[in-house]
Amino acid sequence: MLKENRRNFLKKSVFGGAALGGLFNLPIDQVAAAATSNVNRASSPSNLKITDMRYVTVEHMGRKCSIIRLDTNQDIYGYGEVRDGGEVKHALMLKHLLLGKNPCNVEKLFRLVKPFGGHNRLGGGVSAVDMALWDLAGKAYGVPVWQLLGGKYRNRVRLYGDTFSDKNHDLIRSKVLARVEQGFTWLKMLRVFRLIEDVPGTLNEHKEGMLTDKGVALIADYLQMVREAVGEDMPIAADHFVGRNLDNMTLQAQALKKTNLAWIEEPINWAQTQDLKALRNRIDTPIATGESMFARESFKILCDNQAVDFVHPDLATAGGILETKLIGDYAEDHGIKLVMHYAGTPVSFRANVHSAAATNNHRALEFHPDGEGYARWANMVQPTSDHSLTDHGFAPVSDAPGLGIELNMDHIRTVLHPDDKSVFASTEKWNSL
Repeated sequence: MLKENRRNFLKKSVFGGAALGGLFNLPIDQVAAAATSNVNRASSPSNLKITDMRYVTVEHMGRKCSIIRLDTNQDIYGYGEVRDGGEVKHALMLKHLLLGKNPCNVEKLFRLVKPFGGHNRLGGGVSAVDMALWDLAGKAYGVPVWQLLGGKYRNRVRLYGDTFSDKNHDLIRSKVLARVEQGFTWLKMLRVFRLIEDVPGTLNEHKEGMLTDKGVALIADYLQMVREAVGEDMPIAADHFVGRNLDNMTLQAQALKKTNLAWIEEPINWAQTQDLKALRNRIDTPIATGESMFARESFKILCDNQAVDFVHPDLATAGGILETKLIGDYAEDHGIKLVMHYAGTPVSFRANVHSAAATNNHRALEFHPDGEGYARWANMVQPTSDHSLTDHGFAPVSDAPGLGIELNMDHIRTVLHPDDKSVFASTEKWNSL
């Protein structure tokens, strides 16, 4: 009777929101028993073994994005994605560490590969492996990834729509209004530096990298135009400023005060913690940073020093799905909000959505594709449930096992990156190092 009660408890825990990590210390047969009723594709989780890692590289937004596939000895596999613009070798070099391992031991395997990650694109391999492991574990246990992370806080994830800046105010006004029509309730203006390109008198001739009053005014007037176009209630963020140093960004932030921005992004290099903290103390406009940072330890420094208002990790650099959730949880404990940077394919997009759904502190996820680019992007995958990828400025949270997507290989073959047109070819040379 006691044994049966324990088994019933495990079933309720797995499908009621308890984290899979909480079951890792139990014997694997008990964990398997907890999920047997919903196991997908006749999977036997306790006997799963990773047998291969292969990849395909597509072109997206002018960059290469490599999608990896972890194969197993059963009829299931998991997808992950190397950070956009990164090198697939950062994932392939981890292959020899994974072969023969049970992918359901996600946290254990993450600890194994984490030492090989790093800031910027160097975190792409570890993050891709993490995504693929969670996809596999979800499929093995027949549940969506968010369920394995402890359950979901929301049924849809808010997106913030990006728009590239331009000197033509009428053009930008029409673009941001189109974003509003599409349903976006949060905007971000990219590449603010474009506004002063080739404009005489915008850079200080005597202080390298400093803007003149004219340069500051051009940027401030532009962002105020956007504010007036969309109204006072729409959150607007801005990125890619000129002169990312304490004095320069103080001037720009002060000029932007009336625009009431949601945040200025990466105003100073994230490693200059004390300068970020000093800037935050000088200005009223919130600060977001983090897209180039790897692992929770680096974000801990920002949070402990109260150097930012938003942590802004890119899941495909930060370490993957669970690591990004833990970053958000730590930030919440320090009164700092979580927004997420993203610029990849639908594979990493869905990874972001699952992580965001399971993180109480999440506010908004970045989103680029628009117009014809949206179809090119969305057609890379086929959702395995009736949940679409996006819906009027939000991302529905899928109930399908794993990440809830399959690759649309017919379309994938039309968007291969010209530098590497192989399609899940053998990677046997990476079996050992």
